[in-house]
Amino acid sequence: MISFVICLVILVGGYFTYGKLVENTLAPDDRETPAVRMNDGVDYVVLPQWKLFLVQLLNIAGLGPIFGAMQGALWGPVVFLWITFGTVFAGGVHDYFSGMLSERNNGVSISEICGIYLGGLMKNVMRVFSVVLLVMVGTVFAVGPAGLIVTLIGNSGGSGFWANREVWLWIILIYYFVATFISIDQIIGRIYPVFGLCLIIMAIGVFFGILTNSSYVIPEIWTNMRNMHPDGTPVWAFMFITVACGAISGFHATQSPLMARCMKSERQGRFVFYGAMTAEGIIALIWAAAGCSLYTVTGGLSTGLSEILKNGQSAAIYDVCRNTMGGVGIALAMIGVIVCPITSGDTAFRSARLTLADWFGIDQKPFSRRLMICFPLLAVGAIIGHLDYTILWRYFSWTNQTLAMIVLWAASMYLFREKKNYWITVVPAVFMSTVSMTYFFSAQECLGRFSVFKTAAYPAGIIFAVCFLALFFRASRKTNAERTQEGTE
Repeated sequence: MISFVICLVILVGGYFTYGKLVENTLAPDDRETPAVRMNDGVDYVVLPQWKLFLVQLLNIAGLGPIFGAMQGALWGPVVFLWITFGTVFAGGVHDYFSGMLSERNNGVSISEICGIYLGGLMKNVMRVFSVVLLVMVGTVFAVGPAGLIVTLIGNSGGSGFWANREVWLWIILIYYFVATFISIDQIIGRIYPVFGLCLIIMAIGVFFGILTNSSYVIPEIWTNMRNMHPDGTPVWAFMFITVACGAISGFHATQSPLMARCMKSERQGRFVFYGAMTAEGIIALIWAAAGCSLYTVTGGLSTGLSEILKNGQSAAIYDVCRNTMGGVGIALAMIGVIVCPITSGDTAFRSARLTLADWFGIDQKPFSRRLMICFPLLAVGAIIGHLDYTILWRYFSWTNQTLAMIVLWAASMYLFREKKNYWITVVPAVFMSTVSMTYFFSAQECLGRFSVFKTAAYPAGIIFAVCFLALFFRASRKTNAERTQEGTE
């Protein structure tokens, strides 16, 4: 319990200290924002700061800090360290710069941002990468809630038509279709802040449910500093990929431009972007603590949690809510783990629409132009929704962290060009490069199915990270040379 409290204090303190350092590095000013300058009544709409924060939290959270943290708890309380320090030094930094760089470039999508600072080739790679990730995220955030609805209906004795996951999947996808193309202030700006509050309340309820039950004890990090995963899955790479949204997530970079198009002032950035990531880290920490404290540990391994997760992530979350809060917990599970992920899913498809619009230069003010993009996007989502959910989540997690890696390198180039402290983004960029490439070489769904690649995973991760760092400094020297040449002309 003591280590949990220490991590909680570090998270909160990190917002006020390191978050302030990050803000001072960018140096927000009083320039006119895209929401004011380019207001179109659809995607560029000024929203109050408190709504920006809650909508951002809901957009980036969804199932991520809950499902990912529960799975991460399989490794034991060591996951607290990744959630805490990952949020402060990587996730918050990533989210802040992805949002503010978009704000300073007319609110464009993250793929266009990467093109501005990493070149045309990376822009095209990121366009494809971002759309694939967004459709995958939107689908994950449809399949998960559909499964939980069916679980709740089954546990209540229901059956028949409404106890069919396929029915609820299509209902959610139809909602996605509507929410993807209407004005951002018609649904998102009006009711999403309420659901954001529900997500926070649910986490608080789980936390107090643990505190008030003497049979639940949050284990200490220092007495469990080992790998507690029942399958022996390594901590390095796998835990960092699994706990994506609770520490750092590339998906957030695709959502931040939505709020960058709605900010009245640059000075709102730290609260909206870094603050929302801090809140998500706190939520993830609580759910990881629930996974570590509610279930049986056998022989030093998280066997109890492993068994409940075999019933599906939806069943595991339902079980935590029921055990910590009783009937109230079940009601909050309905709201927090069904509605909140759905509302993240629709903004994922909305971001995909805007990414494609930026890519092909399609004006999104006309109703027909929005529909033209929405139809094929949701059709692809419907197809992906029928794939194996477990495998889908794994691909989502790796794609997620790889996107975060690329965004951090883009932010590093921006800071270098502006002659500012680029190390605050370079260090997490190198770390995430190592993590992403190690996982790519060792994971079964990637190259890990081939023994030769799996054996070389750890050195390959380090080598790739060093290569990326070398490319960064090479690009930096080239930029310096160009500046020198311009100065002599």
